[in-house]
Order: sequence, then structure tokens, then C-alpha cells
Amino acid sequence: MDNYILWGIGLLAIPVGGFAFVHALMQRADAFTAADKLTKPAWLGITGASVLILVVFYGGLGSSGSLFWLAALVASLVYIVDVRPAIVGVQGGGPHW
Repeated sequence: MDNYILWGIGLLAIPVGGFAFVHALMQRADAFTAADKLTKPAWLGITGASVLILVVFYGGLGSSGSLFWLAALVASLVYIVDVRPAIVGVQGGGPHW
């Protein structure tokens, strides 16, 4: 049962990393510095490497590269939770009530 849960988490992590990379790719470069975050090339490198690591060490937390896999997932989640909202806010996006 545990193996299925880890396999499912591993399967869900790849699209999360892919979303972070594609979102970073589609944003304006000046929005990153305006939001006081790392530059766009830095985030493209971080999220791109994260996607690569998530695919290579697909087994998730049960594989031999689980430390790399976990670091890649955390990097992708940091982009989604911290950087993405700041960039969207700088560009004037977000919820309009």
C-alpha cells in the first residue's frame, strides 16, 4: 500500500514541476526583479533542473535518489507558493473581487 502512495506522489510531482517551469518561462523578465525575487534565468534553471530530476528519479521517496527528488519537489513548490504569487501581483493579475 505504501508503495502505491509513494508512486502516486511521484506521478503527481512531475506535472507540478512542469507547471512551475512553464509558468516561469511565460513571465516577463522584469517582473522577477520587480517582485524582488531571483532573475528569470535563475528560476528557469531551478525549475528546469527540478523537472529533469523529478523525471530521472521518478520513483519518488522510495528511490535511490530520493534526496535529490525531494529537493527538486521543494524547489518547484517554492516557486509556486512564493514566487508565482509575487510575480502575478506585480504584473497586475490575481483575483479581482
